[in-house]
Amino acid sequence: MESANPKPAVAGNPKLLSIEVAEGVGIARRCWIKFNKEATSALYTPFVICLASGNLNIQSFRHYIAQDVHFLKAFAQAFELAEECADDDDAKIGIGELRKDVLEELKMHDSFVQEWGLEMVKESTINPATSKYTDFLLATASGKVEGVKAPGKLATPFEKTKLAAYTLGAMTPCMRLYAYIGKELQGLLDGKSNHPYKKWIENYSSEGFQASALQTEDLLDKLSVALTGEELAIIEKLYYQAMKLEIDFFLAQPLSQKTVIPLIRYHDPAEHCLMLFSDFDLTFSVVDSSAILAEIAIMKASKSNQIQSENKSTSMAAAADLRNTWGVLSKHYIEEYDQCIENMLVTEKAEKFDYEGLQKALEQLSDLEKRENLRVIECGVLKGLDLEDIKRAGERLILQDGSTSFFQSIITNEKLDADIHVLSYCWCADLIRSAFSSRGLDALKVHANEFRYEESLSTGEIITKVESPIDKLQVFNKILDSRGNGKKKRTVYIGDSVGDVLCLLEADVGILIGSSPSLKRLGDHFGLTFTPLFPAVVEKQKKWMEEEEDSSTWKGLSGVLYTVSSWAEIHAFILGS
Repeated sequence: MESANPKPAVAGNPKLLSIEVAEGVGIARRCWIKFNKEATSALYTPFVICLASGNLNIQSFRHYIAQDVHFLKAFAQAFELAEECADDDDAKIGIGELRKDVLEELKMHDSFVQEWGLEMVKESTINPATSKYTDFLLATASGKVEGVKAPGKLATPFEKTKLAAYTLGAMTPCMRLYAYIGKELQGLLDGKSNHPYKKWIENYSSEGFQASALQTEDLLDKLSVALTGEELAIIEKLYYQAMKLEIDFFLAQPLSQKTVIPLIRYHDPAEHCLMLFSDFDLTFSVVDSSAILAEIAIMKASKSNQIQSENKSTSMAAAADLRNTWGVLSKHYIEEYDQCIENMLVTEKAEKFDYEGLQKALEQLSDLEKRENLRVIECGVLKGLDLEDIKRAGERLILQDGSTSFFQSIITNEKLDADIHVLSYCWCADLIRSAFSSRGLDALKVHANEFRYEESLSTGEIITKVESPIDKLQVFNKILDSRGNGKKKRTVYIGDSVGDVLCLLEADVGILIGSSPSLKRLGDHFGLTFTPLFPAVVEKQKKWMEEEEDSSTWKGLSGVLYTVSSWAEIHAFILGS
């Protein structure tokens, strides 16, 4: 079972979740939440990683500064045009202050040149990515917005204010993104740091720049308050365009050095194979599969009894009885699981990574999982489920935001030799296969338990294949052994719980998504290290350049698990932008 208390399944569009979370806040914050994937992609660009590590080639930084000068001049000009359009005096003053901040930023760039003795060529050629970005900003500020009629010379104050809002919509992403990157990089500096780009990092992480970013967002919200839904959608589109152009700007900076990301950067399909493994419940899905199957069983019981008895109260009672049985099973499992974790922690705490001790302790959890599955079978709560109902539930199943697009990108990448496997405790692999098939993910190979059917109705029996952490590891190793084609394998495992821990540790890169208190306790006891992925990548980049190691330093059984908060981070790390 592995999961907590079963909950009713929920169907819907995962993209709507971020919108619901963001209701009640301004357009600036809503856009930042919605386009978090793009922000993460920018953070994980090779240029930013190299800059964060401190080993960015000085000529690459020089080129970046030269391009940024071109950009900032256009940025200041766009602020000036927005200031002219703003009808509110306070908004005019605020935009004017932001324009002055940009001019100060240009002075900072001059100080970089003087400090490092770089010859800044004033006539440096603007590259296509920078040109595309500046053209977009100035076109927007001049009223040339796609799908919008440009205001004429006799434009009303409202029309001018709307144009100022559109302009801020195109400019706010830059301010917020640099504030975000600055803070992320500042967190990696220590007090004694002699980081060569410390001044750049401190500028964008400073209270002054953070305040400027917030002021820009506040102005965007203020100028947008009277806009219609259609007009706000235009701002959202401009915001997204600007985020993509920011990523392109970073990617266009030339790098004359090797980088550790994206993970597939030096992947040659003739020589390499990416072996990608993932858990399903709560790693891939938002709701645990046992909750889905429980809800199908309860609904089925209600309908069946209603048809047989033609008595609504009888059918409701039958459904209530089954729901109660599920509740008892769930409560019993949670209590037994918690006690099992406590029992695994009674041994002496390991002073260093103790894989053998952890594996032995997990035998207790394996025994528990098998006993609990047997209880479910004996209770008969999974009897009579229609295969078609299961498949429909799989099609409606909500998957974690970004997970589908990540695997679709893997599957459609013709330059990548990838083998993708999903390892799950799920009682019914048909549910997972249906979820994948409806999203074009048939290439994902599912390793899970199966229902036994008679005439498309489940008998209540489970054909057990993957019940425990040890079972998962055996499947994991069997898959790797069977892929003996002579290619160099890079293994990545993505999981969220104790049930995944052995595979996470065995993989070259074990990525832990979300936060599992029980795994954290178990990991601390047996000497595991939980490291946020971004700082780990920066550190790898630093050591790789210093020690002239190659990127194969991602190795299994190191005792390190890399933590992430979203699939966007996984996407950026493995595939890049």
